[in-house]
Amino acid sequence: MTARQPQKMSVAQMRYIIKRISNRAEINKEIHPHQLRHSYATHLLNNGAPIEVIQSLLGHEKSETTRIYAELSGRLRKEYYQKYF
Repeated sequence: MTARQPQKMSVAQMRYIIKRISNRAEINKEIHPHQLRHSYATHLLNNGAPIEVIQSLLGHEKSETTRIYAELSGRLRKEYYQKYF
């Protein structure tokens, strides 16, 4: 018996789902899948996940691509700056 592969969701399907959820939550601004991806990577990094793990979860071949998504929050950036400089 072989494992069944999950079906991939199109970007249009993702946008539709995000729009429905944000409407239900009464969020009065447009939210894009890319914003969620960026937030996901940033939260992982800010909570100590190694860049290699984030890279794997996002499906990036190069860590440089992941670093674009995974920006440190202002608070952590300030703490690291004070610690190392």
